[in-house]
Amino acid sequence: MSFTVFLGNLPAWVTADDIQSWLASETLVADAIKVIRNPETQESKGFAFIDAPNQEEMQAIIRRFDRAPLEGRLLRANPAQPPKPRPLAKPDDRVPQHGRRHNKKGKSGPDTPKSAFAAELAKVL
Repeated sequence: MSFTVFLGNLPAWVTADDIQSWLASETLVADAIKVIRNPETQESKGFAFIDAPNQEEMQAIIRRFDRAPLEGRLLRANPAQPPKPRPLAKPDDRVPQHGRRHNKKGKSGPDTPKSAFAAELAKVL
């Protein structure tokens, strides 16, 4: 069973070390802390997951941080929900329909560019 807390509405500057120090100052324990970041920019997405060692510790973390004020905002803390399963992609699903260029017959053909970059590249080649 998972004892993971979702901690949301965090300012962008908050790091896992900040959360760890907040927990330590309240004598709360976490097995792991992960601040979720944008993979391209590495900016915080404003939420984190805290793995607690047991149900009681998870509830204590939630009680302490849910609706706690930080920089004019109220933090949100609640039990994390499991990720929603993603449907398996079929081979045709790899290119989104809205991203395809269509020829006059309404179907994309082998010489129909898939993007503006591909069209420019096709001109050069």
